Formats: sequence, structure tokens, C-alpha cells
Amino acid sequence: MNLNRQTYTISELTRMIRERIDQDQRLQDIWIKGEISNFTHHRRGHMYFTLKDASSKIKAVMFASHNRSLAFQPEDGMNVLARGYVSVYERDGQYQFYVLEMQPDGVGSLFLAFEQLKKRLESEGLFSPARKKPLPPYPRVIGVITSLSGAAIRDILTTIQRRYPIVRVIIAPVEVQGSRAVPSIVHAIQMMNQQKEADVLIVGRGGGSIEELWAFNEEAVARAIYASEIPIISAVGHETDVTIADFVADVRAATPTAAAELAVPLYSELVERIGQLKARLKRVISARLQQEEARLKRICQYSVFRRPEGLLLRQEQRLDHLVDRLRFSLHSRLNASASALQALRHRMEKIHPGHRLNQEMERLRYLQYRLNKGMEATFEHRRHRLSLTLRHLDALSPLKVMQRGYALVRSEDGQLVLTTEQVALGDLVQVQLRDGQLDCQVYRIDNKRFPSVYDTEMGENGGEPGHERGKSERFGRTSF
Repeated sequence: MNLNRQTYTISELTRMIRERIDQDQRLQDIWIKGEISNFTHHRRGHMYFTLKDASSKIKAVMFASHNRSLAFQPEDGMNVLARGYVSVYERDGQYQFYVLEMQPDGVGSLFLAFEQLKKRLESEGLFSPARKKPLPPYPRVIGVITSLSGAAIRDILTTIQRRYPIVRVIIAPVEVQGSRAVPSIVHAIQMMNQQKEADVLIVGRGGGSIEELWAFNEEAVARAIYASEIPIISAVGHETDVTIADFVADVRAATPTAAAELAVPLYSELVERIGQLKARLKRVISARLQQEEARLKRICQYSVFRRPEGLLLRQEQRLDHLVDRLRFSLHSRLNASASALQALRHRMEKIHPGHRLNQEMERLRYLQYRLNKGMEATFEHRRHRLSLTLRHLDALSPLKVMQRGYALVRSEDGQLVLTTEQVALGDLVQVQLRDGQLDCQVYRIDNKRFPSVYDTEMGENGGEPGHERGKSERFGRTSF
């Protein structure tokens, strides 16, 4: 027996295996695909499950820090694509796959397209609850747009026939998957709206993979549903399947059977309710008839029906009373109207044109009197002022001065001679006297000034030469 043989504990061996696996770079970031089984969502948020294919399986774990961003809920039987790394869980001695991200298998691009289209159509308002149309409570015609070969049409027809057999069903057969599905569904919706026979439309199909349901995620189908004037129930796939058509439709049904139940009422319940209403109506009518019969009996007991002439006599008495009131009212109204007429006549006399004309004539005579008095006073005042002005002018007239011995002297050219400096010896001058004119010749010039009495008085008083001196100078007093 070799005692130098190296031995390892289970932990050491497991650690060695883990280290070997961790050193392999190919196993540290890989994508794998498989089917989920034994799925467990731990209360702490971690997900534990097994990924398997036809011949193998591997345990997997996705911690809460990574699965919070998942856009779907993993479940058993779901085929997925998972990215992560391989390592060994030393406690159990098992290698397992640690998942970092995960998406449904085969629908990664489809799922991204679904989310992008959903976000865009929602921003445009195609999902708005305000534009959704209510379903008619008692439809006469139901339009069904689905495939004739699927189970959905059988479920819908069976449910409608069971619940509401009196309704008429129009089927528009379409392809629900493949390249021709989208134009087929859009055309059927448009045709139903053009015919305007159906009161409500059911659009859908049975369950399937996301690829098989993808026609109901196309934008053309969504816009055709949005443009429909007829209310539309979307019934695509199973309860867990959600498509763009479900968001745009007026009502979403979990299954085609549920869509048929939403589209029509339960006929038996309606019959029962009608029976209840009929019985209630009979009871109400019977009670009302009894009330009216009792009321008629009470009315027949009134005295007016036993002695109808009494009612006539009372009305005659009331008529007399009303006639008296009418006469009194008319008399009062006539008196009031006469008083009002008299008052108006008095007012009219005051504002009568003749009366107003007399007042204005009197006022005119008064104004004429004032005008004459004013004109006389103004004339007298102006005449007095004119007399004073004439006396002043007469006092200032040169003729008055000349009558006192003064004369006007002019040179040969007709200029007034005021000083001796304006003439020279031998010059001819004209002397204007009060009663005529003298033609003279200057033979002597004496520059000696002749003072006047006014000059003497003003000189004695120390004043300036005054008015009289000015007159002498203006009229050129001189002697020859």
C-alpha cells in the first residue's frame, strides 16, 4: 500500500473543479437555450429553475439583482435564451448556470419590436380609454373575424348559440398567421365597417406561440381596429397572451369563448328578467286599476254628481259676483283715465305752441326794448365821445394855430422848414398864412431863438421844453 499517495477532501476536490471551470473563459459568458422546468420564485426574489433540452438538463439560478429587469414572467414549459456563466455550487457539488439576462426563445427581436410599437401607438393615443366605444347591450348581428379551421370559431359559435340564440352571426374567414394574415384581417375589418350590418365585431384566434400570434401585433391591424366605427372585442390566444390588438380594441377578452360571452347577454337571464318585469307590470297595473276604481267610486259619491244643478247655480252666483267686480273695475279705470286725461290736457296747455308763442313774443318785445335802450345809450355815448374828439382835433388843428399869427414855411421842393439850418441866403420859400400863401426870398438868417412864455415858465420851474415849444417848432414860426 502506497502511504505517500495524495488524497483530497470532497471540499478540496469540488473547489479544484470550480477553479478549473472558472478559468475556462468560454464558460464565463455564454448564451444557452432550453426549456424551463421546476421553476421557483423564492420569497427573497431569487429565481431557481432547471434548463433542459431533449437529452440534458442543468440547474440555473437568476438572482434578484438581475431578474428585476425581466420584461416577462418565466414559467414552466417556456423556451428561453439565457446569458450567463457556469460555475460550481460547492455545497452540493453540482455545476450550475448563473443567469445574468434572459428572454423568450425565438422572440427576442419580436419582443423588442412589440415593445417599440406598443410605446409608439400609446403615445399617439390609440390605447386611450376615452376613445373606446361601449358594447351594445342587445346586439342583433355579430361579426366574427377569425380562421374557419381553428378552434376559436367553434368556441365562439357554440357560446353564442348557447347564450343568445336569437342573434345573427356573420363570419368573415381570414388567415390568422403567415404572410397573408395581416392584409386578410385588415380587409375583413374594413369590409364589415363598409357593410354596416354587424353591431359588434369579434377579432381573434386560438392560442399559439408568439410567432403564430404575431399578425395581431402588426401596426396595420392595430390601425384598422382603431379606425373601426363598430365596437371590436379582441380575443387572441389564451389568457396569458397579450397583443397590440388587445390594447387598441374597445374590449379585450381573455379567450374567444370569453369574447362571445362579452358580446351577447344570457338569453335565459333575459327571459327570466322579462318574466319578472311582466309580473311586476301586471302587479303595478292591477294595483293602479284598483286605485283608480276606488277613486272613481269616491268621485261618484260627490254631491256634484248627485245634484249637478247645484254646481250650475253656484257658478251663476259666481258669475254675478264677477260681473259686479268687472263693472266696479271698469268704473274705477274710467275715472282714473279721466283724471289722467285732465292732467295731460293741463300739461298740453302749458306746452301748447300758441302759449309758448305768446311767451316768446313777450320775451321778444322785452329784448327789443332792451336792444333799443342799449342802442340809444350806445349812440349817445359814441356821439359824446365824437364831440370830445372833434373838440380835441379842432384844438390841435394847424388852422387854429395860424389864426393866432403863426405860419407854415416850406422850401422850394415842398419840405416843411423847421430850423434855420434847412435854408440858405437867397433861397425861395413859401409862407402859408391863414388866408393865403406868400412866395418869399431869404435875405437874412438870424439864428437867435425866440423864447415863448411856456419856455420861460418851464425854465423858471427847471422843467423840459414843453408842449407850446413843440408847437412853435412844428409849425416853423419865423419872421422875415
